[in-house]
Amino acid sequence: MDFVKSLFIAASGLKAQNGRMRVIAENIANASSTGRTPQEEPYRRKIPTFQVALDREMGAEMVKLGKIEMDQSDFGRKYEPGHPAADENGYVRVPNVNTLIETVDMRDAQRTYEANLNVITTTRRMLQRTFEILRA
Repeated sequence: MDFVKSLFIAASGLKAQNGRMRVIAENIANASSTGRTPQEEPYRRKIPTFQVALDREMGAEMVKLGKIEMDQSDFGRKYEPGHPAADENGYVRVPNVNTLIETVDMRDAQRTYEANLNVITTTRRMLQRTFEILRA
């Protein structure tokens, strides 16, 4: 196994998961961001995607954060007649963000990030041990 190649592949995974966590954090932070008027849309959930990128120099497929897509599901509605964004019936459109789903996605991204970090740590130790053997 090529140590350097495995380091670069794992590093690309770290970078991709970091981007994924940033998008999820933005969704959670805006989970209650409504419009300011009845016509203005509330925050729309963002969905991170991934792409495979061929690194010809390394001869390996890397993962990278792809296009950030907008979730086209319907907005929720909440009865708040005093809100400036309430319609004539007193309902306010609320973001299509489910914080439970975002929390589970964040946990998955963290675990994947940690797995890639473990690959880097283990590969580094193997390289160090190989150098120690070669020196002896």
